[in-house]
Amino acid sequence: MIPEPSGTTSIDPHWWRQAVVYQVYPRSFADSNADGLGDLPGITGRVQYLRSLSVDAVWLSPFYPSALADGGYDVDNYRDVDPRLGTLADFDALVAALHDVGIRIFVDIVPNHSSDRHEWFRAALDAAPGSAERERYIFRDGRGDHGELPPNDWPGHFGPSSWTRTTGPDGTPGQWYLHLFAPEQPDLNWDNPEVHADFITTLRFWADRGVDGFRVDAAHLLKKDLSEPYRPVETISEVSRYPTDGSHPLLDRDEVHDIYRTWRSVFDEYSPPRVAVAEAGAPPSRRGRYASAEELGQAFNFELLEAQWDARDFRETIETCLATARASDSSSTWTLSNHDVVRVASRFGLPNGTDLNQWLLSAGTEPVADAARGLRRARAAMMLMLALPGSAYLFQGEELGLPEVPDLPPEVLRDPIWLRDAGARKGRDGCRVPLPWAADGPSFGFGANGAHLPMPAWFGDYAVDKQDGAGGSTLELYRAALRTRRALQSTESLEWHEGPDDVVWFSRDNGWHSFTNFGLEPAALPAGEVLLSSAALHGQQVPGETTVWFRV
Repeated sequence: MIPEPSGTTSIDPHWWRQAVVYQVYPRSFADSNADGLGDLPGITGRVQYLRSLSVDAVWLSPFYPSALADGGYDVDNYRDVDPRLGTLADFDALVAALHDVGIRIFVDIVPNHSSDRHEWFRAALDAAPGSAERERYIFRDGRGDHGELPPNDWPGHFGPSSWTRTTGPDGTPGQWYLHLFAPEQPDLNWDNPEVHADFITTLRFWADRGVDGFRVDAAHLLKKDLSEPYRPVETISEVSRYPTDGSHPLLDRDEVHDIYRTWRSVFDEYSPPRVAVAEAGAPPSRRGRYASAEELGQAFNFELLEAQWDARDFRETIETCLATARASDSSSTWTLSNHDVVRVASRFGLPNGTDLNQWLLSAGTEPVADAARGLRRARAAMMLMLALPGSAYLFQGEELGLPEVPDLPPEVLRDPIWLRDAGARKGRDGCRVPLPWAADGPSFGFGANGAHLPMPAWFGDYAVDKQDGAGGSTLELYRAALRTRRALQSTESLEWHEGPDDVVWFSRDNGWHSFTNFGLEPAALPAGEVLLSSAALHGQQVPGETTVWFRV
C-alpha cells in the first residue's frame, strides 16, 4: 500500500535533492475575485489540490508589482505583492497553508534587471550622467555625431537592440541604457555594491517570511564586461562561438560566482538552510559551479525538456545530466515543461524536429499535432522522469495532460517575444492559458468573470473535476506516480539495463525498475511486480510509447 500524503515536513537540510517541485504561474492558476487574473488567495484556495498531488514544494513565478511587460519578470518592487494578485498578508497566508500540509515554497527572484518603473530606475532617469543613481544600471553614451546611435550593435532577446535611448526631463535625447530583454527591463549593474546589498535584503525579506527556496532567473547574466572596444556582434549572438572559459562579455562570466557564494552565506543563516536553483544558460561543463554546495545548490538542466522522442536521445541526455550533477556533488533537475516552452503533450504529438515557432505561427496547423500520441508519450515521459534520481519540476497543467493553445488570436497576445519581434515569433502565451478546474461554467472554474487569456472550448475535456477520481485519467496517473515515487525514493544511484533498441530501462538500488518502450511495437516486460503503467498492458507486453514501473 502506498501511503497517502502527509502534512509533516522534515528538517533534513538535503530535502531538496530529490524533491518534486510544482510550478505555479500565479496569474493563470486560480482567480478568487473575478477580475480575470489568478491571484494568491486563489492559490491558497487550491492548497488541498496541491496536497493531493504529493508534491514537496511549490514554485511561484513572479507575483511582484509589475506592468507585465514580460509576464511579471519586469519587477517594480522586489519586496511586495502586485495588488492585483493580493497583499503581503495574502502571501503569508499562502505560506502558512502550504506549510500546514507539508509543502514548501520557492519564489522566483529576478536579479539581472528591474522594471523601468522601479524607483531606482525612475531616479536614474531624473539624474545626470555619471550620477550615483545611474551607477545602479548600465548607461553609456551613444555613437555618432550626436549620440544618436546605440553604443554597439548587440541584439536583445526581445528585439533587434539591447539598448534604448533615454529622454531627459526637458525632452532632449540622452544616454542609452542596456536591457538584454525588453526595454522595460533595464539591466542592473552588479559591479555596484548597492545592488549587491539590496538583493541580500530581498533574500532575507522573503526567507524571514518562511520562503524555503529561490528560483534564480537568468542567473548567468549578472556580471558583464562592457569595456571598449566592444566585441563583434557575431561573437555575442552566435551560440556556436560562445567561449566556454568565462570570457563572454555578457554570459556566464566567472565573476558571477562571487555573488552566489555570498548568497550561500545568507541561506546558511537559516535552519534548515534555504535552497536555490539557478536558471543558468551555461554549458554542462560550467553549470556545475552554480549548483555547488558553496553556491546555489542546484542548476536547471533543460536537456531532457529539449530531447526528441527517441530512446537513444533520452538515454544519452540522462547520462550527461547525471554526470554533470555528480561533478558538482549536486542532484540533477528534471523537467519536461515550464512557462517558456510549448507544452509537452503538444511537443510529443509533433514529428521530431518540428520547428515549434513555425508551428505556432501556423496556429497549430502545419503540421497538425497528433493529440492522442502526444498525451500517450507525455504520460510515458513523465513516469520515466519521475523514476530518475534527482529533483523533478512540474509545470501547472502538466498533470492534466493539458496541450498548448497554438491558435490564440494576435490581438490577445502579450508576450514581448511577439510584440517586439515584428510577429516573427509567436511567443509563450499558449502555454500560459489559465487552468480548467471545471468542465462547465465561466472560464472552466478558473474564475467567475472570464480570464486574461481566452480558454478554448475543448479545455473542458481536460478539467480537474472531469479527471478527479476517473480511472486512467492523466491526473490520477500523476497522483499515483507521485505517491509511488515518494514511497520508493532511495539513494541517488541508477543502474542501466540492456533491452531492445527502442527501450530505456534502468533501476534504482531498492529494486525499483523503470521500463520505457519508445517504439511502436510491443516489448516484452521483464519479470517482476508491476507497480504502475502509463498505459494498459497486454499480458507481459508493454505497448509502444509506454512506461512501466515494476519491482523485483
